Amino acid sequence: MSTPDLNALLSRLGLDAVNAGSWSGSQGFSRGAPGTLINVRNPANGTLIAQVRPAGLPEYEDVIVSATQAAAAWREVPAPKRGEAVRLLGEELRRHKQDLGTLVSLENGKILAEGLGEVQEMIDIADFAVGQSRMLYGLSMHSERPQHRMSEQWHPLGVVGIISAFNFPVAVWAWNASLGAICGNACVWKPSPKTPLAALAVQQLCIKVMEANKLPPIFQLFIDGGTELATRFVEDRRVALVSFTGSTEVGRKVGERVAARLGKSLLELGGNNAVIVDETANLDLATAAIVFGAVGTAGQRCTSTRRVFVHKAIAAQLEERLIHAYKQVRIGDPLENGTLMGPLIDPGAVQRYLAAIQAVRAAGGELLYGGNALKGAGNFVEPAIVRASNDWPIVQSETFAPILYVIPVDSLAAAIEAQNASAHGLSSALFTDRLQNAEAFLSAAGSDCGIANINLGTSGAEIGGAFGGEKDTGGGRESGSDAWKAYMRRQTNTVNWSRELPLAQGIDFKT
Repeated sequence: MSTPDLNALLSRLGLDAVNAGSWSGSQGFSRGAPGTLINVRNPANGTLIAQVRPAGLPEYEDVIVSATQAAAAWREVPAPKRGEAVRLLGEELRRHKQDLGTLVSLENGKILAEGLGEVQEMIDIADFAVGQSRMLYGLSMHSERPQHRMSEQWHPLGVVGIISAFNFPVAVWAWNASLGAICGNACVWKPSPKTPLAALAVQQLCIKVMEANKLPPIFQLFIDGGTELATRFVEDRRVALVSFTGSTEVGRKVGERVAARLGKSLLELGGNNAVIVDETANLDLATAAIVFGAVGTAGQRCTSTRRVFVHKAIAAQLEERLIHAYKQVRIGDPLENGTLMGPLIDPGAVQRYLAAIQAVRAAGGELLYGGNALKGAGNFVEPAIVRASNDWPIVQSETFAPILYVIPVDSLAAAIEAQNASAHGLSSALFTDRLQNAEAFLSAAGSDCGIANINLGTSGAEIGGAFGGEKDTGGGRESGSDAWKAYMRRQTNTVNWSRELPLAQGIDFKT
């Protein structure tokens, strides 16, 4: 694909590029106050794409007040009609899929296929949410008292706060916002300052849909150039739920601050995901899944494959296959056809990659492939394969980069134990052709992760299942299944339609 006309691209998405790449705000979200501009650079070549002015405190207050008012109006709208609004947004995303996916790749560095896939994920969750809007079910229960009826129902929370990370600059917002909207909430989004343009483009599409259909402005956004407004956002009692995606270190602080005000939090934090390959595995499948899991998005997914536990009987064979596959990985411009791995997000990520390689070498790791930063423009590195030991501190750390640790094991039991020794518990996978091994992996004594797959990799979850993990991954669940319940409050109702007042537990209390 040729380099797109940036100004035309931004214009089609509702953003007007002026002054050789600077960008000022637009209606419906904060224009920002005078101050330091955020420089948005293409990670593939370092060129300045645009400049964005972050919000100030007055703009933040405008957004929260507006969202609070919108939530009060939106909760009165019947849920199926809320679903119709999300359907219309999904149609708008379909119309702009190519442009928005291209902008994601330009700003984030993931290859175009992944950028388009991210927008498709937004469309998919919108479709899911439309159906869910007619299925916000409660339960009915039998009362122990005669002529009483018990049931539960679900009500909106109010304002849902969404803090997203750079690696999925739009999809994670959609997971939260689509479900949050059909549940009757207004959603306020604080995107990563590393990828603000894609967020602003999505916000413009939201404004277009809501204004065209005379609906409340339930989708709102502000951009924080530092941490001051983000901290205020997390501590703001007007924000009923804070959904945070990011590192475990920051997520722990977010959870503590929200808990201190007895708010609700939904935490999607780090991962140190493992693939287990037993002696019966189909190595064609395993190799392809491991390479995509480790190399996709340049290893900057929370579900990226970071560890491979392989049975010693086939370890040499798998290593040979992986090295051969890595040699075929084309690194370069994410918008070019045939590119399989783009750049890391910024120079700091490159330095963290190099520091991890150095730590592996110091621990005694054997570098089987890669391990170097590439010279020239852009934040490019080689994907690395390292023969390592699971107990090394660097192996037990999440490095957001394409470093794969290969660890030979004697048995499936040893592999599961080593996999579960990680502080994180997000995604896991086993490659096997043995039914007993598959069932052991999926049993209560098997993988302790929120996601456990058989004969497919750790990366690339579908929206139909709830997404999230355990332990230091935070315990949150987003997207499919019954994840909608996180965006609502449960209310138990008891109706007495008798002419008596019997008390529960048979208590006799007569005056």
